[in-house]
Amino acid sequence: MGNMNRPLPGEQTGEMNDTGTGKMKFLVLHNDDYHTFDYVIRSLIEVCDHDPRQAEQCTYLVHYKGSCDVLKGGYRQLVPYREGLSSRDLKVTIE
Repeated sequence: MGNMNRPLPGEQTGEMNDTGTGKMKFLVLHNDDYHTFDYVIRSLIEVCDHDPRQAEQCTYLVHYKGSCDVLKGGYRQLVPYREGLSSRDLKVTIE
């Protein structure tokens, strides 16, 4: 499925994340039955730097499964992405 769980820029795998727990977090996009596929795809490309195919795959997973991990990283690294998608009225959580 592309690089959905790729480390964020500047992140080293196997090291402790910025919460100090050593546990990586996921930015999870949830289905809302409101936004169009094109809008969600465009948002993932612009905010999360997904390539078009990856963004489309994530969007379909969200639609059919209810949610999808769109990025993996430390909590503080994921916050700007959560805020970027939230500002577009998309439902996202860090888990």
